[in-house]
Amino acid sequence: MPHQSPPKVEHSKSTHLLLLCNSMTAVNYQWLPVSADLTLLQDDVHIWRINLDQPEAQLQQLTQTLSSDELGRAKRFYKEQHRHRFIAGRGILRAILGRYLGVEPQQLQFSYQSLGKPVLADNFNESKLWFNLTHSQGLALCAVGHDRLVGIDLEYIRPISDVLNLAKRYFSPGEYAVMRSLPPHQMQEVFFRYWTCKEAYLKATGAGISQLEQIEILLTPEEPAKLKTDQQWSLFELVPVKNSVAAVAVEGRGLNLKCWQY
Repeated sequence: MPHQSPPKVEHSKSTHLLLLCNSMTAVNYQWLPVSADLTLLQDDVHIWRINLDQPEAQLQQLTQTLSSDELGRAKRFYKEQHRHRFIAGRGILRAILGRYLGVEPQQLQFSYQSLGKPVLADNFNESKLWFNLTHSQGLALCAVGHDRLVGIDLEYIRPISDVLNLAKRYFSPGEYAVMRSLPPHQMQEVFFRYWTCKEAYLKATGAGISQLEQIEILLTPEEPAKLKTDQQWSLFELVPVKNSVAAVAVEGRGLNLKCWQY
């Protein structure tokens, strides 16, 4: 499904993680240089951090890997910055997926679900590779899983004047009660934690934004998020860069998360 912003491989070992938690209880995972031997096992989830503001030479190379419909979408962006970021996002997505599949980026083909979520075309079904891409400003995150649905969402924390009204509209009564109990300095970041967790799950399942209030998340400023609505799913919270929050929803339990810097 398209990203909706709030209204105005190899087994992961513990040595690969920085277990440093911030005030939002999200783990600051270490973003590692990509391994030459990129392996994705069924219980692995790989997260890629992508800089969308690429130099001109790199953008030209990425443009050559895009399909005709992607090039058409890029041309429809009025602002050059937005057009360049779209090219970078789709081109790098192709490069990442191509590494897992052992094919050239331009050979990848996508199809789209009813609400616009891209998936690999039918001729790549045997790979059982699932992915999801999110972006905010000049940053993108890509989640990749094997034979498991995945969804990811990213937001920069920013002031929202009517944050409680939005919470009342989009969140469950229990979530709204948590929001009301918080001091102002925590209210904004907790709102975005709720939002990214809900969006990640909805993007993974391919559901629409109209179901946002039907997804209930259990979290507090001191406790990591859990999905109350569906216990068969896992939620991971991340802080990819300063003043941002992200969430990954993955089908199944007991999963290993590994983070790569593209």
